[in-house]
Amino acid sequence: MSLRSGVATFAGKSSYWFLHTFLHGGSSLPGKITLKLDPQILRSLGAKYDVIVITGTNGKTLTTALTVSVLHEKYPAILTNPTGSNMEQGIVTTFLNAKRPKTGRPLAVLEVDEANVIKVTEYIHPKAFVFTNIFRDQMDRYGEIYTTYQKILDGVALAPEATIIANGDSPIFNSKQLPNPIQYYGFDDQPDRDFKAKPNTDGVLCPNCQHILHYHSLTYSNQGKYFCPNCGFHRPDLTYRLTKLGEQTPTSSQFDLDGQPFKISVGGTYNIYNALAAYAVGRFLDVAPEKIAHAFTENAQVFGRQEVINVNGKQVTIVLVKNPVGLDQVLHMIGTDKHPFSFVGLLNANYADGIDTSWIWDGDFEQLANANIPTFITGGERYKDITFRLKVAGVPDDRHIVEPSLEKVVDRIQEVPTDRVYVLATYTAMLQLRKILASKGFIKEGLGV
Repeated sequence: MSLRSGVATFAGKSSYWFLHTFLHGGSSLPGKITLKLDPQILRSLGAKYDVIVITGTNGKTLTTALTVSVLHEKYPAILTNPTGSNMEQGIVTTFLNAKRPKTGRPLAVLEVDEANVIKVTEYIHPKAFVFTNIFRDQMDRYGEIYTTYQKILDGVALAPEATIIANGDSPIFNSKQLPNPIQYYGFDDQPDRDFKAKPNTDGVLCPNCQHILHYHSLTYSNQGKYFCPNCGFHRPDLTYRLTKLGEQTPTSSQFDLDGQPFKISVGGTYNIYNALAAYAVGRFLDVAPEKIAHAFTENAQVFGRQEVINVNGKQVTIVLVKNPVGLDQVLHMIGTDKHPFSFVGLLNANYADGIDTSWIWDGDFEQLANANIPTFITGGERYKDITFRLKVAGVPDDRHIVEPSLEKVVDRIQEVPTDRVYVLATYTAMLQLRKILASKGFIKEGLGV
């Protein structure tokens, strides 16, 4: 380590200690300070790690958490960024906080923002990349899905020997020839048919001939066993596969992977994809299937991702939402709850959320109006937008509470007539809500950025 790197590392670690000792937060500022003093600090911080980069639009945080849990079955020392602080400064902070083992070469499993992959691979050559999915998300930052994928590929190009473990059900991950070794995971539990995705679905044009893709089977959005009837482009052979889909509830999912039974303690088909990705990484690194099954049953809650908090007897489930595909999957997931529940929608439009809120109009909120939901609450910095969206969806005024203040939203939650409450929140709204819940003693500590 050079003198410059040493000074930068000392300054970053000192700021981290101060922020976490006295202010109980700060997962990016120490990294910002360190990068200011040494923009190439990742080269020295990450030099002695085998790094796995997990990136994509949806599912990065839970996939990372599940992957770490799986790999702990074999590897005792794993560095990760559990709060989802996935940009360059947050990743630097993660390394600054590392406690290296005395022997052996540790693993680092890092959630990385799509546009920040190249900022990591410029200095670190990962052992593997995990691609979760690419959906339209934060148009102001990423543009269309092909632009987002190219940002990832720009980073991957600097590590051509790294293995790519990609969602084989997503056509975009099979759209370009890459020098990297590639393994695919996906769903293979349905008999073959021949049909198209819903109208206006993104990413359903064949990358070879621009013909509309057909599907033998489809999970959601554009993900499934796709093929082009015009030129023969089709889903690649899967290395790891879901072979059976079992019972799903808002709090659990049962399924078979490669013929063996597994269960996770979160609901939603999209989260089964996250588990399948973690399983694929585990098998890639020779973790036995029975060990992976054990890891899935032991996984802890991931903050803001179907995190359940007891608020004076109310079972409040916080779910992060940020784009139409993810939103629709969450709405479908909560719709499987057989118990009565109330609904809270919190919308912010800061940089980390995406400043364009038009995506809420592509989400199927109309299904909520037809459900037996006694109370709706809307709030957040862009409460007017989410309130109007629910009004247009058909939510009646007499069941709809508008409360801009998140502090008062917490009070309102305690007054709803149901024991269960689902809170769908954008990223910064979720962080703000957790800080309020922490200040009121419902959780131990709010996590800041």
